[in-house]
Amino acid sequence: MFKDLEKVRNIGISAHIDSGKTTLTERILFYTKRIHAIHEVRGKDGVGAKMDSMELEKERGITIASAATHCEWDNHHINIIDTPGHVDFTIEVERSLRVLDGAILVLCSVAGVQSQSITVDRQMRRYNVPRIAFVNKCDRVGANPERVTEQLREKLALNAVMIQIPIGLEADHDGVVDLVTMKAIYFDGPAGEDIRITDIPADLQAKADEKREIMLDAISLFDDDLMEAVLEGNPTVEQIQKAIRKGVISLELCPVMMGSAYKNRGVQPLLDAVISYLPDPTDVTNTALDLEKDEESFEVVPDPDKPLIALAFKLEDGPYGQLTYVRTYQGQMKKGDTIVNSRTGRKHKVGRLIRMHAAEMEDIEDTMAGDIIAMFGIDCASGDTFTDGSIEASMSSMFVPEPVIKLTVKPTDNKAKTNMSKALQRFTKEDPTFRTMVDEETSETIIAGMGELHLEVYVERMKREYQAEVETGKPQVAYRETITQHTPFNYTHKKQTGGSGQFGKISGYMELSESGEFEFESKVTGGNIPTEYIPAVEKGFKAMLAKGTLVGFPVVGVRIVLEDGSSHAVDSSDQAFQAAAKGCFREIYPKSKPQVLEPMMKVAVESPTEFQGDVMGTLMQRRGIIIGTTEDSGFVRIEAEVPLAEMFGYATVLRSATQGKAEFTMEFSRYTPAPKEIGEDLVKAYAEKRAAEKK
Repeated sequence: MFKDLEKVRNIGISAHIDSGKTTLTERILFYTKRIHAIHEVRGKDGVGAKMDSMELEKERGITIASAATHCEWDNHHINIIDTPGHVDFTIEVERSLRVLDGAILVLCSVAGVQSQSITVDRQMRRYNVPRIAFVNKCDRVGANPERVTEQLREKLALNAVMIQIPIGLEADHDGVVDLVTMKAIYFDGPAGEDIRITDIPADLQAKADEKREIMLDAISLFDDDLMEAVLEGNPTVEQIQKAIRKGVISLELCPVMMGSAYKNRGVQPLLDAVISYLPDPTDVTNTALDLEKDEESFEVVPDPDKPLIALAFKLEDGPYGQLTYVRTYQGQMKKGDTIVNSRTGRKHKVGRLIRMHAAEMEDIEDTMAGDIIAMFGIDCASGDTFTDGSIEASMSSMFVPEPVIKLTVKPTDNKAKTNMSKALQRFTKEDPTFRTMVDEETSETIIAGMGELHLEVYVERMKREYQAEVETGKPQVAYRETITQHTPFNYTHKKQTGGSGQFGKISGYMELSESGEFEFESKVTGGNIPTEYIPAVEKGFKAMLAKGTLVGFPVVGVRIVLEDGSSHAVDSSDQAFQAAAKGCFREIYPKSKPQVLEPMMKVAVESPTEFQGDVMGTLMQRRGIIIGTTEDSGFVRIEAEVPLAEMFGYATVLRSATQGKAEFTMEFSRYTPAPKEIGEDLVKAYAEKRAAEKK
């Protein structure tokens, strides 16, 4: 257990896909002696990076689930979470940032600020997470850290200040110049583990002096002592570091560092910066809601002697049961303690406490405020708060985006059916952005998620982890039917079998309702239809709207006006008038010129301006109607209305049209009439399906 919280750092490594987050984490683990050999993400040795422990991650060379680890550097304890860069796994970044005190924002020195960098930055702002920017891949052709720093200012509106400059770029990249200490740092040895600190090369001295001047101007605003020292011309390293730390923690400064994780350059100074500039648990203000005082907000203090408050931020179903990742915010927790889930009120005994190292575990006896650990055998949901029972409190939960895409899944046999339901139960519990439902209209099982890759990964995991062979298909689009013209009716229902018969006569008209909902009005006078039977007529019509005869989907926007009718003293009943309404609807619905309605989605695409024409093309090809476009600092937002039926597979098309730099959101807008030929195709397909069923 750590008594000194000032020596704890909880950090995340976040970035756009393929910026080198996992490679950077691999180097950090190597230099802090947590691993003894470096393996690459898509390495030829087939081992793969330590943090990508899932088979699928190794195969695809991407991070799917965030992985936690910890290491020691300069007598400090660092908890690290390596997060995915793919927009489909955005919840992993969201929940990690929710519990972290600081972050490293990794950027590619060639591509610079990309779409997912913007999303990650937005998430960091949502949880007030201070960050250091690390410009990676300085050894690549086209590397330009200064341009990336400029983009951080323009695109992300960060006060980005270079505290290092590179010694050479592209093939000549050799090390970095530290503008704080004004020394050159080289990384020797087979894996860059031998650090050589020398004077700045003569050809870089003038540039280093100029950049240091800019750095001091920017950071002296955060510390009066430093400002005085700068004016007098003798600022010390300690004063500079203190000012940078102040600026970072107040979220008003983003120091920019650089290197090449793949070539083992620049990682150790980054670790030093994590210790020097990112906050420890005592520097961060966290709040919880007091459930006993009408959810009044109060500050949570990282004090081991106060009542326990801990947040479960991620769940995994491991070989030994549910593994719950927990951030302890206040108090302490030991093996054997009893903790209470604030949401359910259930008590749990703490069996195993462990510290995670990617997929490996180390048992520990206790944990205290400020630490990130995992527990076994505690049944809870993602976002639950635990206390020791002496207080009733709840930490604010994380933001969960709505799913944008759906797929139908169908088990191939009974064994797969059982396994599939187990898998779906687990996945929905683990991942709040993964939803599952059964369509009432088609009885199909539908899974919903953040993108096609997201669902693809879950379908693959069902097969591998649960041996559930499933078939996926396009989900059935929820069409609707409606009428297009005023249609009068005059219908008599007569049935004579032994004993009392059935009789009900109704007349009136059917028309389109303005509200789009079902409306029913009775204008019957003189008691031609007894009052008690009128609700039965309404019930009969309403029952027929559940399934139209055109394409088998619900009928909407119908208004029925009942004007007259007649009844029989003996043979009329509720049942008779219901049957009259049903028979009447069957007869007049085809005469009302029914048509098919399709769901229109409101789609918003965010893309770099250079791809504006391509993006518009992808939307127009899908029968989209462009509503408006707005441009802002190199990015364009295009809003359009597109039929849902045309949106399947769009994520892949959009990514290939924009080099993966654009992303889109989609939500239901309204129903509109389907084009004639599409309506006809749907009617024909439904008729064929009905005919096949009758055989």
